[in-house]
Amino acid sequence: MRKVERFMKEKGINVGDYIRVIERENGSTAEYEGVVMMPYELSSGETLTLKLDNGYNIGILVDQIVEIQIIEKAKPKELREFKAVLPKKEGLPNVTIFGTGGTIASKIDYKTGAVHPAFTAEELAMAVPEIFDIANITPKLLLNILSEDMKPEYWTKIAHEVAKVLNDGEDGVVIGHGTDTMGYTAAALSFMLKDLGKPVILVGAQRSSDRPSSDAAMNLICSTRMATADFGEVAVVMHGETGDTYCLAHRGTKVRKMHTSRRDAFRSINDIPIAKIWTSGEIEFLREDYRRRSESEVWVDDTMEEKVALIKSFPGMSGEIIDFFVDKGYRGLVIEGTGLGHTPTYVIESIRRAIEEGVAVCMTSQCLYGRVNLNVYSTGRELIKAGVIPCEDMLPETAYVKLMWVLGKTQNLEEVKKMMLTNYAGEITPYTRFDAYLR
Repeated sequence: MRKVERFMKEKGINVGDYIRVIERENGSTAEYEGVVMMPYELSSGETLTLKLDNGYNIGILVDQIVEIQIIEKAKPKELREFKAVLPKKEGLPNVTIFGTGGTIASKIDYKTGAVHPAFTAEELAMAVPEIFDIANITPKLLLNILSEDMKPEYWTKIAHEVAKVLNDGEDGVVIGHGTDTMGYTAAALSFMLKDLGKPVILVGAQRSSDRPSSDAAMNLICSTRMATADFGEVAVVMHGETGDTYCLAHRGTKVRKMHTSRRDAFRSINDIPIAKIWTSGEIEFLREDYRRRSESEVWVDDTMEEKVALIKSFPGMSGEIIDFFVDKGYRGLVIEGTGLGHTPTYVIESIRRAIEEGVAVCMTSQCLYGRVNLNVYSTGRELIKAGVIPCEDMLPETAYVKLMWVLGKTQNLEEVKKMMLTNYAGEITPYTRFDAYLR
């Protein structure tokens, strides 16, 4: 048993208790009040952790604690007694929030210290009460998976649930989603949801709700506002800068997570965001070419060919990689080429074989910014002769999802090429925007 655990046992303190602590260090004293947290398991075990009223956590060395007063004992059972619905307010729009397992809204289990999804209405009201002044919220936990475990079959399930609630009269939808694969899901929904006339907003959190620097509450507030706006597309809403002044709404086919941990990790690639959502409540649209709200009935075009792979070109790459997918029966390959869209010349023979056997091969760029252009260098021209489809300025992830969707409709390579080069959901910009480059 570590020192902090012995100390808590001696003082009769449990995780979740609200206490007052007086600390003395170098002759001076300080007083703190807060909720006792689980001792950090990777620490040396000499620190008592409190969550203060302002949301920040503080660690106090137990050897420096001179007095403790238990103000209120924890009541963990009461924390789990939640109502499924809250009364609706007249005059407010109606928004359904779907959870898929991310940390956008979560609560602390003070008995174990674990963070769990909060997806009943009362839990959400306790975690982020501001959203209930924006809309009447109906929460539904649709999936409970890690973001990296997302699958095409789950995209289909999400799409049908979204279509159902929108056609039943909801004014908008928010989807809480893990950040790692949110761009893939946003692209999939952008292609699947046809005749969409209401907002479908994906939102996540880089830092979970129990952390003082969490972006969860602000992202959810901004997403709920965007879900009630005059807007009718799929978008991702996340922090727009490192502070807490605004979020950005990114088109679902042009967004990418660009940082592992920053709160403003998401960027629109080769394009500018659709809107800026200020914490004051104002929504500032940054462009005019977005779909407005309408009362159209949305339907789901969910036929997808799952035998599609996303491959990165690299020095020393072997044509055996291409051959492997062809031999395994894959119907489509998206290559993240170097520069303008290149692979090693010695791989082209395997690419040619794939296309001759009816496999659609599409080219994107691992540079992300800029356009694929296979006409500049001899390697690119050889790829064109082989039948490779250049994917303009599409993100590799978007091209991957789009090829699955296209191959669900046709296996004819000429038709596949025509569809891949048709702009269906804002995935291709008509010209390269120099003001969209990330600096």
